[in-house]
Amino acid sequence: MGSMESNERNILAVTSFGHFMSHFNMLVFPALVLPMTAYYDLHLSEVLALSFWMYLLFGITALPWGLAGDVLGARPLLFLFHAGAGLCGLAAAHFLYSPVLLSLSLAGIGLFSGIYHPAGLGLISRGMTRMSMAMGYNGMAGNAGLAAAPLFAGLMNHLYGMRSAYVVLGLLNLFGAVLMLILPCREPVNRKKAHGHSTGRLLAGFAVLCVAMMLGGIAYRGASVILPAYFELRTESLFQALGGAGWLPSIRNVAATALTSLVFIVGMVGQYLGGRAAERFEPRVAYLAFHALALPLVLAMAFATDAPLVLVTMGYMLFLLGMQPVENTLVAVLTPDTLRHSAYGLKFVFTFGVGSLAVRMVGSIEEAWSLPAVFIAMGGVSLAIVATIVILRSVTRSIRF
Repeated sequence: MGSMESNERNILAVTSFGHFMSHFNMLVFPALVLPMTAYYDLHLSEVLALSFWMYLLFGITALPWGLAGDVLGARPLLFLFHAGAGLCGLAAAHFLYSPVLLSLSLAGIGLFSGIYHPAGLGLISRGMTRMSMAMGYNGMAGNAGLAAAPLFAGLMNHLYGMRSAYVVLGLLNLFGAVLMLILPCREPVNRKKAHGHSTGRLLAGFAVLCVAMMLGGIAYRGASVILPAYFELRTESLFQALGGAGWLPSIRNVAATALTSLVFIVGMVGQYLGGRAAERFEPRVAYLAFHALALPLVLAMAFATDAPLVLVTMGYMLFLLGMQPVENTLVAVLTPDTLRHSAYGLKFVFTFGVGSLAVRMVGSIEEAWSLPAVFIAMGGVSLAIVATIVILRSVTRSIRF
């Protein structure tokens, strides 16, 4: 990406920091789930429910934010994202004593964080010459947020208590607002030509893609919301073996969140590979391959423990997260430039809005059966994704990418 002009570098810089923060904001909470069960004396499913509105608003507000982006542009919305999420993060720290007020503060974080994807990805798709690779680098920044949040939250909770995690979250978001004010970033014009394919065929392809993205959102949220707790409960022998190492904290929650961070760092490699795959191969084929490879790995997560569990989870996240630059490329190909922010907004209504239902689904499955049973269910979701992508290839077979 060394040949980028200065405006493209600025676009990639502000969108990458925004992507980091949008996922960082969402992944602090899962790392604190088990400490909160003790703090509030609530069942795991009741603590998970505190985050429901955060994840729901993160997703369902994406379309109205996308519509606003097509009218107002991405830059003012990205400023609003950082400022709003920052203030709500500080509110979460202040109201930690009350589960109800904490839940409302988390909802505010989700509301403003919902701005990023339609605004940021729309800006990249319209303003970057090498869009797929830019999506890959931007995805790596998002994965860095996924990786940093669990470890950060676990360490902050261990050293200073849960409140400190949300104080720093708020301050980091406010720094992003300052960055938007001082870094020059010119909005791109609508410069791309209309597609040479029928509108009906493109709409049909995008509709099927939305189904695949919705199922992918359920898979992502279902796995990510319980991953720190799952590692803490299913890696007993690994923690015992590593507990004597002087460089590894013996506190289980910190160790579990560190493992979660390691998994998401592997996801960063997947994002880079996904960006390369979207440039070098036919995107529909790459999309199918990534999800097909993820399927057996998520099923293995239901049965594995200790080190094998960590390894198969790394593989699963490599492919589940690595497919995102490919998916974002497909969205851009199947939608007009003038509605790009809205198109990404609609995508994230399905992925994060409908996907937020996985929070309730995970709690119900854990209560009725067990935590490992969640990953059996996620395997069924992955199978449905693969079937949907096969349909997508059939519906869009006349469209050249």
